[in-house]
Amino acid sequence: MGRRAIIFHGTGARPEWIWYPWLADQLRTRGYDVETPHHPGTNVEPIATFLPTVLAAHTFDEDTVLVGHSGGAALLLALLEHLDVAVAQAVLVAGYSTLPNDQPEPVLQDTYDWAAIRSHASSFVFLNSVTDEFGCDADQGRAMFDRLGGTLVVRDDGHFTSDTLELVNRLIP
Repeated sequence: MGRRAIIFHGTGARPEWIWYPWLADQLRTRGYDVETPHHPGTNVEPIATFLPTVLAAHTFDEDTVLVGHSGGAALLLALLEHLDVAVAQAVLVAGYSTLPNDQPEPVLQDTYDWAAIRSHASSFVFLNSVTDEFGCDADQGRAMFDRLGGTLVVRDDGHFTSDTLELVNRLIP
């Protein structure tokens, strides 16, 4: 298999929204096979019942790059904990591992096996904002970075809902 990327949308979102199609096109021009699945159960169904569906829907290997935004980034933590291979890279945009606000977050697990997550990705990138209106902020990014290492980029870009996200494109090899 060649280089592959899977872009997981956020809560209540669709693959054709915001920067997801733009990033998919950028990665395709660089030789990636890109999946932009629609998982409407993201952060709606409890992670314990939703995760097996997502794991069964995709193939993961050492050439796979995972990109997740918001609820999709939180989903990546559960995915990585339960994979049986190490992917090339995990990019978590506006990610979080604890309740970011006072809303229910079914995508979150009660606890995480951080060592297992760390062992299932060769590198991590966390992109968070100091002005994230949903609470997926720089503190959330720092908490994941402290447990997993990698690269933490902190911006002043709200919840990262623009039409393009050049920074993420540049951070993926």
